[in-house]
Amino acid sequence: MAEAPSEPIPFPFPEPPSVCDLPPELAEIRDGESVVEVKFPDGITGWMVTRHADVRKVLVDSRFSSKVMAAAASAMSETETGKLMNESLVGMDAPEHTRLRKLVSKAFTARRVEALRPRVVELVGELLDELETLPRPVDLVKSFSVPLPVRVICELLGVPAGDQDTFHAWSNALLGDWQQVVEKEAATVALVKYFGDLVAAKRENPADDLISELIRVGDEDDSTLTEREIIALSIGILSAGHETTANQISMFLVTLLHNPEELDKLRANPEAIPKAVDELLRFVPLTTTGGIIPRLTTAEVELSDGKVLPAGVVVLPAVATANRDPEVFEDGERLDLGREQNPHLAFGAGIHYCLGAQLARIELQEAFRAILERMPEIRLAVPESELRLKPASIIRGLESLPLTW
Repeated sequence: MAEAPSEPIPFPFPEPPSVCDLPPELAEIRDGESVVEVKFPDGITGWMVTRHADVRKVLVDSRFSSKVMAAAASAMSETETGKLMNESLVGMDAPEHTRLRKLVSKAFTARRVEALRPRVVELVGELLDELETLPRPVDLVKSFSVPLPVRVICELLGVPAGDQDTFHAWSNALLGDWQQVVEKEAATVALVKYFGDLVAAKRENPADDLISELIRVGDEDDSTLTEREIIALSIGILSAGHETTANQISMFLVTLLHNPEELDKLRANPEAIPKAVDELLRFVPLTTTGGIIPRLTTAEVELSDGKVLPAGVVVLPAVATANRDPEVFEDGERLDLGREQNPHLAFGAGIHYCLGAQLARIELQEAFRAILERMPEIRLAVPESELRLKPASIIRGLESLPLTW
C-alpha cells in the first residue's frame, strides 16, 4: 500500500517564481516518492503519481476510470457543466468511448487535418501582417496567440467568422478560473444552445466542415450520433482545440527566449521546427497543476516501484514530472530542441490520446516557422520577471506577452 506523509500536500500548488519554472513542490515530489497524497481545495484527498511509467499506466490502464470520475463530479451538481463533462469523450470509458471515438475519427481524419495546413499558413500570415502594423511593443497573446487557434478551430467546425470572438469568451470561461462556477455554467448553457442551433442548421444545409461531417457519419452508421453527442463533441473540440494551443504559442515562445542558445540553433535550422515543437511539448507543462484530468481507481493497482494504490481513490497523473523523468529522458531538465528520443505524454496516451494532436502540431509548427522567418530579432519588451501567468486557470498561459523586434 502507498504510504502517505503525515499530512497531504495542499493542491494545486502556488504559482512558481518565474513563468519558465515548474512549481518548486513539483520538483520536490519528482525527486522524492513515486506517489504522494495531495489535498484538493474541496477537502478531498487523492494520489499524485510522478514517474513516466506510472503516469502512462494511469492513462492507459482501464482500472483508472475517467467515467467514474466524471460521474462523481456531475453527481455533485445537476448543472449543464456537470452533465457536459459526463457526456464528453474525456468523461467516458470503453465501450462508450470506443463507439464515439470511432465515429469521430471517421470525420476527424488525418487527411482532413493535414489538408488544413495551407489554410493555417494563410491565417498565420494574415495575423502577422496585422501585427506588424501595430505600435510596439505588441502583446502576442492578444494579437496572435489567441486569434490563430480560434480562427482555425472555428473554420474546422464550421462556425461563422462573426461568432468567433464570442466563442473565445465562452471557451475561456469554461477553462478559466475554477472558482467562477456561475460564469462557467452560463458559458456552458450558451455553448449548448448555440451548437444545438448550429447542428440543426448544418443538418438542413450541410457544408464542408467537421460538424456537417459528424452529422453525415452519424446518419450513415448503425451507431447513430445523437444531437446531444454532436453538441458535446463540438464543445470539447472547440475548448480543447483552441485554448490549449493559444497558451502554448506564447509559453513556447517565452521558453525559447529564455533559452537563447537553443533559439539560435532553431533560427539557423528552421527545418528542425517539427522536432523542436515536440521538445517544447515535453518541456513546457500544459496545465498549472502539472497534471491532467484525474482518474478513479476501480481496483487495486501496483505501481512500478511495487507500491499499491487501493480501489476507490482519486489519482492525478503528473505529466509535467513524467515528461522530465531521468529514467526516460536524458538530461530531462534541459530544453534540447534536437532531442532524438522523445516519448513525451503531452497529448496523453491510450484511448484518451488527444484527438487534435496533429492539428496542434500543425498550428505550432507553422506559427514558429513564420515568426522566426519574419521576426528574427523578436525579443521581450519587458523583463521576464514582469510576466504573469493567468490566475486560477486550468491551462497554463500568460496574461500578456509584450514583444518587440
